[in-house]
Amino acid sequence: MTRSIYVLNGPNLDMLGQREPELYGTTTLADIEKDCLEVASGLGYELRFLQSNAEHEIIDWLHDAYREAAAVVINPAGLSFGSVPVLDALRMLSVPIVEVHLTNIHGRDEAHRHSLMSPVVTTVIAGAGPFGYQLAIRSADRSVHTRTPFAHTGGSHDHSSE
Repeated sequence: MTRSIYVLNGPNLDMLGQREPELYGTTTLADIEKDCLEVASGLGYELRFLQSNAEHEIIDWLHDAYREAAAVVINPAGLSFGSVPVLDALRMLSVPIVEVHLTNIHGRDEAHRHSLMSPVVTTVIAGAGPFGYQLAIRSADRSVHTRTPFAHTGGSHDHSSE
């Protein structure tokens, strides 16, 4: 049985390489997908690399990950700072969830500093640029294999046996 890992990308990430290159660099989302595919397949995962500018699609994909019990890497982008529906969908998951941001959101302006998602994810990677996605896949895989206790309190993971 092939394991799946979802790498979900939020609004405007389809414009990477063109949008604010001084902040986000010139790497495109297609470049990131290629690197993610290499890492994921090397670890034995089927990669589902998806991007949407629509909140409801990201929620639908999180529901799919829930049904498949698939690990999730998510860059919610602008949804990080105000999407309660995405937050609620993440809370359903009992698998490793890694939130990734290209920039160090903690060093940015106040509007881009506090992710609503962070309290319910297993790991946060911010500021590593495109390489952060590779780190995120490896982190999710490590959590699966070592049964690392989940840091988030929103999921349905049962801590009683750990």
